[in-house]
Amino acid sequence: MADRKRVLLAEPRGYCAGVDRAVETVERALDKHGAPVYVRKEIVHNRHVVETLSERGAVFVGETDEVPEGALVVFSAHGVSPEVHRTAAERSLKTIDATCPLVTKVHQEAKRFARDDYDILLIGHEGHEEVEGTAGEAPEHVQLVDGPDSVDKVTVRDESKIVWLSQTTLSVDETMETVNRLREKFPLLNDPPSDDICYATQNRQVAVKAMAPRCDLVIVVGSKNSSNSVRLVEVALQAGAKASHLVDYARDIDLAWLDGITTVGITSGASVPEVLVRGVLDLLAENGFDTVEPVTTANETVTFALPRELRPARTSR
Repeated sequence: MADRKRVLLAEPRGYCAGVDRAVETVERALDKHGAPVYVRKEIVHNRHVVETLSERGAVFVGETDEVPEGALVVFSAHGVSPEVHRTAAERSLKTIDATCPLVTKVHQEAKRFARDDYDILLIGHEGHEEVEGTAGEAPEHVQLVDGPDSVDKVTVRDESKIVWLSQTTLSVDETMETVNRLREKFPLLNDPPSDDICYATQNRQVAVKAMAPRCDLVIVVGSKNSSNSVRLVEVALQAGAKASHLVDYARDIDLAWLDGITTVGITSGASVPEVLVRGVLDLLAENGFDTVEPVTTANETVTFALPRELRPARTSR
């Protein structure tokens, strides 16, 4: 008898506290101020979320100069540089900052080490909004290190005054590989005061590592521009999954992927609403994968307060 088809469902998966807060920020701003509410860049890197908020009246723009003078603009979860705050002020924009508090923490670290005249080696992906925001806090002190292979190009002024920081959504393993390379080159390299890769990124990677060795296929629900979702595909393959694919929606799944397969792992990136995962589970159930087993490696209880401008006047439980 053939092995029973089953789904392993990673826990934790999906929305992290920072994404939850950012999406709710736009929803509350629309409730309070009415449409349109302008949002600089995608509030979070997820196609479905952006399309859903657009339908409600959010207007996504590339830069603040596309926002009419005096209008309301929300800054995305990925954070912005001081320059963006300045240009918004010049246009008299009302701003609500939905930057994830864990990204804000990295901004504060960058400012602090720049004040102390350190060279800051920022590990991250070139062009990612979060990296641009963090680097913008101290552009004359920050050098981007995009993976282990770019370590050779790094030069510093004083080898005793360097520190590494990182984008919050990287692969933990690849980041440590980069740090180890940097430390070989610069033995006096300082670590950040606390871990920069966010708890949710780490937890989702740990869950996938636990699940992947038992999977013929791992499906990661998430968008291509979502750094943490793309990393989950890489982590799944490195941890032993025979195949792994990134999909935005159930309809993106090629049923040929399921040929001859008994165990499918499912997870989702930190900016992915659970409704999209349910769609994938439904599609798999229709194709005989109707047994679902959770693989739980952590229990997340982190929550972040909404930006001050949107908090209710009185606290209610």
